Amino acid sequence: MRYALGLEYDGAGFLGWQRQRNTSTVQESVEKALGVVANHPVTVICAGRTDTGVHARGQVVHFDSTSERTARQWMLGVNSNLPDAVRSVWIREVDDSFHARFGAYSRSYRYTIMNRWVRPAIGTAYYGWCRDPLDEQRMNTAAQALAGRHDFSAFRSAGCSAQHATREVTDISVERQKDLVIIDITANAFLYHMVRNIVGSLVTVGRGERPVNWFHEVFEGRDRKAAGVTAESQGLCFMHVRYDRKYALPEQEVAFPFAAPKSGS
Repeated sequence: MRYALGLEYDGAGFLGWQRQRNTSTVQESVEKALGVVANHPVTVICAGRTDTGVHARGQVVHFDSTSERTARQWMLGVNSNLPDAVRSVWIREVDDSFHARFGAYSRSYRYTIMNRWVRPAIGTAYYGWCRDPLDEQRMNTAAQALAGRHDFSAFRSAGCSAQHATREVTDISVERQKDLVIIDITANAFLYHMVRNIVGSLVTVGRGERPVNWFHEVFEGRDRKAAGVTAESQGLCFMHVRYDRKYALPEQEVAFPFAAPKSGS
């Protein structure tokens, strides 16, 4: 029997999603918890692997099990065996055609920047931080060059194992909520560090260090060395995955990691 499982997790205490030897990862935690409930070893396939310090509100995995359990038994059993930083939020029985990674139509990420002079004391594990004022309208204008199907080599980090750099961005926006600048991006798939590299270049434009056209030129030039620095990992959150509606998976709520604090607080 195949199951789809929805997860949320705080990535601050993990060395990323993917199982590694002698390190704490989200995948390892989830597989151990499922194995206890199933009473046999379980391997999970995720919609998108996250790096060290990256969070998720809408991660989706699938796994196979011969054990007969109700949805309630899976949920209660798994969550009672997971660390506090990881939770299963739903589970659905699916047919064997479902694949969490290859069946995903799109994935959505959110990067949140605390934009004020003072570094935040609360929620530091959930925000990038920029001391200098950011012009989110300039950032949003620059970001629109990414919409559509393009070669994203300019924002592809070394070590990326993807066969090619072509990806299709279906939606991207930059907006402000009080002291927070929020970058939302949805695409069919992402390259290694792609979102964080995009954010680093957008911040350069938002600070006024470079014009909007510079971002366009960097993107079209396909040279990673010409782009901005890679943004910090803790500001990134994996928000949502979209699949064929025939699987009837729950709609995941897109929410801010934290409510925006009052300006100047």
